[in-house]
Amino acid sequence: MSVESFKPTLWEGAILANFHSISTVEATITKPTSIQGEKVIFNRMGAGTIKDYEGTIAWEDINMTPIELTFDQQKYFAFSLDDCDAAQLKSDIMKEATREHGALIAETYDTYVYGVMSAGAKSSNVIGSKSNKTVITAKSAYNYIVDLSTALSQQKVPKADRYCVVNAAVLGLLSKDRRFTASPNVLANGIVEGQRIAGLQLICSEELPANQIIAYYKGSTGGAKQIDKVEALRLQNSFTDGIRGLCKYGATVLRNEAIAVINYSIGTSADDDPAKVEVTNVVKTQEAAAGA
Repeated sequence: MSVESFKPTLWEGAILANFHSISTVEATITKPTSIQGEKVIFNRMGAGTIKDYEGTIAWEDINMTPIELTFDQQKYFAFSLDDCDAAQLKSDIMKEATREHGALIAETYDTYVYGVMSAGAKSSNVIGSKSNKTVITAKSAYNYIVDLSTALSQQKVPKADRYCVVNAAVLGLLSKDRRFTASPNVLANGIVEGQRIAGLQLICSEELPANQIIAYYKGSTGGAKQIDKVEALRLQNSFTDGIRGLCKYGATVLRNEAIAVINYSIGTSADDDPAKVEVTNVVKTQEAAAGA
């Protein structure tokens, strides 16, 4: 048992490699312009102007607004091994240890980022509410995702690099729609291979806020993380070696108009019955009149 040959960069690299292959937000949000210790900087370009040409030209400066983000979230991992140095020489042990902890860090980071997105979405881009959820079914789920794309387009969000994140339950509903594939292939990082709805690349993740679907543009949100202080030590209360590390991360909304959200509940096929929908609309009209 020994920690004399412990190589922290080896473990950090392995954990981050697994993190990158599993995280659903890692490749779909904006990376910082610079990292300064525990603070990162994002640059947001100001709006330009187009002028009528009347023989002269007036020059304007490009305005870059720096947005600072401090790593305000911290999580740690700590596990023991019989022999740390031996584990570095046995790829299967190190592979399994780093894969497990890389996956846990990815889940934690994705949950946090999606929460930041949800809370920061422009109110006019939100369909339904937490107290009055929109009912979606196998027949309507696809259409509501189209509505999210429309909401982004109305805000003049760029057409490229748009994503829509759903959980497995909603992906199951979409699979029953003829406009969608019956057997979607979800890659390790959550991307639903070859599946786009109204220009939105579909992603499947269980790290979303409960009962929400989120559509967003890559430039809507900035985030970053780092593995810090990975170290090995002899444990005092057992005949083993310990490895521990600290993960610091944070995220911020850069453009709230580039995020759209649905607060939903899943209905049954009966909710698609036109007669039932008509009765529901009549009841809502009567309740509104009574409230007035």
